[in-house]
Amino acid sequence: MPRQVRPYTVTPHLPKSIEALREIAYNLWWTWHQEARELFIRIDQALWDKVYHNPVAMLGRLSQERLAQVAADDGFLAHLERVKAALHEYMTGKTWYDQHMGGKPRANIAYFSAEFGIHECLPIYSGGLGVLAGDHLKSASGLGLPLVGVGLAYYNGYCRQYLNADGWQQEFLQFNDFYNLCCVLEKDARGNPVKASVELPGREVRFQVWRAQVGRVPLFLLDTRIEENRPEDRAITDQLYGGNHEHRLVQEIVLGVGGYRALRAMGREPDVCHMNEGHSAFLALERMRILIEEKGLTFEQAREAVLAGNVFTTHTPVP
Repeated sequence: MPRQVRPYTVTPHLPKSIEALREIAYNLWWTWHQEARELFIRIDQALWDKVYHNPVAMLGRLSQERLAQVAADDGFLAHLERVKAALHEYMTGKTWYDQHMGGKPRANIAYFSAEFGIHECLPIYSGGLGVLAGDHLKSASGLGLPLVGVGLAYYNGYCRQYLNADGWQQEFLQFNDFYNLCCVLEKDARGNPVKASVELPGREVRFQVWRAQVGRVPLFLLDTRIEENRPEDRAITDQLYGGNHEHRLVQEIVLGVGGYRALRAMGREPDVCHMNEGHSAFLALERMRILIEEKGLTFEQAREAVLAGNVFTTHTPVP
């Protein structure tokens, strides 16, 4: 009988006095809070640098002996308590949106982008478009906007660059293990991973959803690398801006159509969809399809309704 090979995710056992480290690590609020970053540096600066400033990966590599040491360090515990209190105050405090829109119906806004540059520990971005998208989520969090982000979970991310011995620029792909990034699998009320699907020629492609918490704003990342899919379809979310034109087109269908379906599956159907560049443009067609099939609107009525609820940002306007 052949042996079965199964992947396992090992999570650290944190002493009770430092359990709050896990909560802080999984909210990317720490990326713009200096004292929170210093908290992880204080544990092991060399390891912090080695894991590209990823607190989840760092906690998974720390020895139980080192965890016990910091759990008994009164200075560290006081530092941890300050950061924990700051995070709680940030997450529960009154925001700009509460002050100016309190009592009014909350609009549900979804921000779609092919890349999000939140921090180097979540390498699913390449440059300015992603950094702007990341800053958009951080600003929305600070203002308290009822917004969510939608993107793709690239398991090879974008290429990393280095110089070889002769001074030539080289690049390599680094595998993104989402179980060791600042993300968690989004699950339904029964504890099962949230999944949705899109139809492609001759087949159905399914995907699961990862959630990265950016302060008050959740960022949902779609992942086709699951067993239900064929090998070629698992590779849809392989790399940012990789592959040929057909591969990119399929990625855009998953992002636009699949992203909208994922939000509906989670009970988060948006009133407004903000498309950061045209990569998610297929979501407009999906919104029209729903209005026509479920609400009985005509094509023109659906088109007008969707136009009123879409926002588009372009970054390189050309003729």
